Amino acid sequence: MVTVSPPVRRIPPGYLRAKAILDILLALVSLLVFGPLMLLTALLIRLESKGPAIFRQQRVGKDGLLFTLFKFRSMRTDAPNVSTEELQRLGIDPITRFGRLLRKTSVDELPQLFNILRGEMSFIGPRPALPTQTDVNTLRAAYGVHAVPPGLSGLAQVMGRDDLDTETKVRYDAEYCDQISFAVDMKLLVMTFTAIFTARGNK
Repeated sequence: MVTVSPPVRRIPPGYLRAKAILDILLALVSLLVFGPLMLLTALLIRLESKGPAIFRQQRVGKDGLLFTLFKFRSMRTDAPNVSTEELQRLGIDPITRFGRLLRKTSVDELPQLFNILRGEMSFIGPRPALPTQTDVNTLRAAYGVHAVPPGLSGLAQVMGRDDLDTETKVRYDAEYCDQISFAVDMKLLVMTFTAIFTARGNK
């Protein structure tokens, strides 16, 4: 059996450092802007269903290392700890009424601003997968995608998000790694807002 090594991603280290600084500055500004909305969201979640407002979940980050991702809770507390795709495959729908609105508007992702401040994520990058999503993680390792920090949004998200199959998503992740630059990040950030407003590929 021949073992194929993952491609070496020649990500400019200078840009990654600059990107991290820009991420922190933008995250601080975003928290000031969205802080009141986040407080209101947390209150409404607690009023609708029992359990914490913030959902914590292990995800795979840069270099394949695990970190704790933060989201506003959009499901009941008894929901299985699997991906949205797996829940749909199993025919399970644990999403609360308010949770549907949070997901449609992507407000449930706002607590990840704290992940960005902690240096675990970036605004733009491959979406962090669950450790149990072995198909995604195996393909990402093969394509060298783990060379960059995971993102709040990314190329795969603006190109279709949940409408895409796993291999297509990972190919978009790899394409982003090949093209990573300030211009690409700014373009994807603008495209992210368009995708949110149209709810494209959001399930």
